[in-house]
Amino acid sequence: MSLLDNLNAPQHAAVTIEPRHALVLAGAGSGKTRVLTTRMAWLIQTGQVSPHGLMAVTFTNKAAREMLTRISALLPINTRGMWIGTFHGLCNRMLRAHYRDAGLPQTFQILDTADQLSAIKRLLKGAGVDDEKYPPRQLQHFINAAKEEGLRHTEVEAYDSFNRQMVELYGMYDAQCQREGVVDFPELLLRCYELLTHNAPIREHYQHRFRHILVDEFQDTNRLQYRWLKLLAGGGAALFAVGDDDQSIYAFRGANVGNMAEFEREYAHERVIRLEQNYRSHGHILDAANTLIRNNSGRLGKNLWTDQGHGEPIRVYEALSDAQEAQWVIEEIRSLVGEGRLRREIAILYRSNAQSRVLEHALFSSGIPYKVYGGLRFFERQEVKHALAYLRLMENPHDDTAWMRVVNFPARGIGARTLEQQADIARLHNCSLYAAVSQVPGRGGNNLAQFAGLIDRMRFETQNLPLHEIVDHVIEASGLIQHYLQEKEGAERIENLRELVNAAAAFAAEDGYGLADAGALAQTLPEAGVELPSPLAAFLSHAALEAGDNQASEGQDAVQLMTVHAAKGLEFEAVFITGLEEGLFPHENSVLEQSGLEEERRLMYVAVTRARERLYLSFSQTRMLHGQTRYNMRSRFLSEVPEESLKWLTPRNGRAKAVDTAGGWGRAAWGEDSERGGFSRPAKDAPYVGSSEGYSSRRTSDAGVEVNGRTFKVGQSVAHPKFGEGVIVSLMGSGQDAQVQVNFGGVGTKTLALAMAKLDPV
Repeated sequence: MSLLDNLNAPQHAAVTIEPRHALVLAGAGSGKTRVLTTRMAWLIQTGQVSPHGLMAVTFTNKAAREMLTRISALLPINTRGMWIGTFHGLCNRMLRAHYRDAGLPQTFQILDTADQLSAIKRLLKGAGVDDEKYPPRQLQHFINAAKEEGLRHTEVEAYDSFNRQMVELYGMYDAQCQREGVVDFPELLLRCYELLTHNAPIREHYQHRFRHILVDEFQDTNRLQYRWLKLLAGGGAALFAVGDDDQSIYAFRGANVGNMAEFEREYAHERVIRLEQNYRSHGHILDAANTLIRNNSGRLGKNLWTDQGHGEPIRVYEALSDAQEAQWVIEEIRSLVGEGRLRREIAILYRSNAQSRVLEHALFSSGIPYKVYGGLRFFERQEVKHALAYLRLMENPHDDTAWMRVVNFPARGIGARTLEQQADIARLHNCSLYAAVSQVPGRGGNNLAQFAGLIDRMRFETQNLPLHEIVDHVIEASGLIQHYLQEKEGAERIENLRELVNAAAAFAAEDGYGLADAGALAQTLPEAGVELPSPLAAFLSHAALEAGDNQASEGQDAVQLMTVHAAKGLEFEAVFITGLEEGLFPHENSVLEQSGLEEERRLMYVAVTRARERLYLSFSQTRMLHGQTRYNMRSRFLSEVPEESLKWLTPRNGRAKAVDTAGGWGRAAWGEDSERGGFSRPAKDAPYVGSSEGYSSRRTSDAGVEVNGRTFKVGQSVAHPKFGEGVIVSLMGSGQDAQVQVNFGGVGTKTLALAMAKLDPV
């Protein structure tokens, strides 16, 4: 059978294109891996290049292995020794061959991310640099970002005293690595680029050896990777770039979506091939993806289509609360499994890792096996376990395991020698580490005493607080929030810590601890003679149980949970995209800049195109934030999907009543709602708690406020001529003095005087 059999026309054109630079715009599910591997096999089979005269670059080792496997299946050749791998893997291979010219020892070692951080900490300590003023993780991010831009410390602009110190530390770090004969991951690429730039014989050798260079996921390349590719192709090699600018979602890792447009201008010109036939999804799903992504500017442009028919419409569900949304997902999963679908072919996607907590709890409570793909379960995440360790010590300061986990996290000058002394004293006196603190001498003993004092003080300060306020106080007072603020990706860890507060609030509501005295060691039910644990102890037990055996074992059929970022490259029969609310998806950090909003839209495009047969979209009127309830606007992305592709599972008008016991709302009527997705009022006694901007709790009556002949209520959708559509989140005062707070999504929450504001009900 010919290699070219069963290729569609654009695929055939891409595989057989003349040996010149070319750009292949490969839409989701359009068979790009097949095109890449068939192109390589066809070039070898037709004698245009030998297996060793070809280079293929991927972003993961898994993708590289898959390429080699496919080529072996297509051609009877030995693929061993072929230059197919990741950027870092290929650069490592080149540097090993030319270590002297690169200024490296033959046995140079590679630092992974953790090793690099340890090296930076050692550098700061040796140089006597204050690691609170110059946090190690921040310096690590600074160094790596500079290297990914192709900049040595002498080329980085020093625009203030802090930046000058960071630049100096970058130079000291490079010198330390050179002395020790080690390189970090960004250094592999930068050192290899410098080798080719400054050594003409070596550069020309590789330029003449590799006559064809093929690149997968080209939209994910950063500036230095693109410069490295151009350097290698400078001797006349054909650069064959395959990617999808609509799926560029890794700007936070340095990916530059502009590389594709630049490549087309510089090299591809008229040689751009579009793979638009999708072999994965049905028509309604593709219509939604196409219509959504057209709202982005500067696209190279393509339109996915399929010959599989429209399929089922996209199901949309509006929940009263995040807990109700999770319960609806559970019910739909049960229905899908009842129809004969495998659980592993069902995926639940979310924008932020913190969202998994509510979903995991619902799955755990329902006994549905699940796996968190590409990440850890909520209660297994490092920052959550740290917070739980502090809480365990408040409940029981003699918990040695919890003590050892956080006694020096965040760092408070307690070293290994001090901890050894403490452990020896505890063994000698057969007591806990906490009890041994007073007998540890010197500065180390003083630091231990300060830590023990912190635990005691937090216990005293929270003794009369409800459960969720205990957790909130502890994550602040312990220094965890401040610590993670200094990390490159600390925002996600902070979101998880805030979600732990929500978990405590939900647990209190579900288990009747909402009004309990959290400082009490126990509660007693006189009529039953049963002694209950304190709310904190009960919550810690709950967290331990959910962190136990609730995740599926290897090979078990299980529902897949993951962030949208982790879902890229995967596909499932049924996909749930949850939390489609303004500030969540699109994320609140992105909506103020066009580039950020467009990346969020590309992320939504990726999420939609993961589904083969059935796609569910859901959002919630309310969601827990810092242990309290806030109102949400539905995501603008929902209005960018064609109505004819949607099937609303919740009526758009005159909605039925709904119950949300987990969120503590009781039974609430979903009032008359406009087609634009207005929000109904809460139950009569439900407290309103404002948005993340910190509004105080307040109660509102069902009647609302009447001004100038119009009635305004909390949860009502309104429109403003300047700020657009929003949701009323709070009412204050009455009559002509009444004020209203409205969440306008992307522009934030505004306080307006109702007598003067031009607010119209939607």
